[in-house]
Amino acid sequence: MAFLSEEDLHKVGFKSVGKNVRISDKCSIFNAANIEIGDNSRIDDFCLLSAGSEGIRIGRYVHIAPYCSLIGEALIELQDFSGLSSKVAIYSSSDDYSGASMTNPCVPKKFTDVHSGKVTLEKHVIVGVGSAILPDVTIGYGSAVAAFSLVSRNVEEMKIVSGVPAKPMKDRKDGFIEKEKELLRESQ
Repeated sequence: MAFLSEEDLHKVGFKSVGKNVRISDKCSIFNAANIEIGDNSRIDDFCLLSAGSEGIRIGRYVHIAPYCSLIGEALIELQDFSGLSSKVAIYSSSDDYSGASMTNPCVPKKFTDVHSGKVTLEKHVIVGVGSAILPDVTIGYGSAVAAFSLVSRNVEEMKIVSGVPAKPMKDRKDGFIEKEKELLRESQ
């Protein structure tokens, strides 16, 4: 995997980019002027970031594994220490599938009914491989989404959710809180 140089990162035209950011040269980025990336974050091969008017906000120490997609008109926010496993898809916009209107981005907007809503992954959220997150969802602090889950509703803090649709399975342990404090002490 080859990462963009610091010079190349600045040429992309991000709204802001922190220190020690690593982005694969095989990552596809659209509307970079609406994307913010915090310090020590990494985006791997074959990811797609397509920011709408409200943008994409990636915090510090965020990892986005290969083949992830972040797409939509509304804000997508990945707070500090959150992470996406391979092939996770986050959508802040979705077509109306009822049949009442047309679907497809090639069709003029007056014939479609696209719903957009902010998606937030709060601090220390982890999302397992192949999962999908739909518009208007907040995944609470410290929660974990199991592999191949569909998140269509908010997730409470410190929960492990799984399934289609994702449902709470059990509480998540909090050992990462002390590890974060130790990391931040050592990095000062």
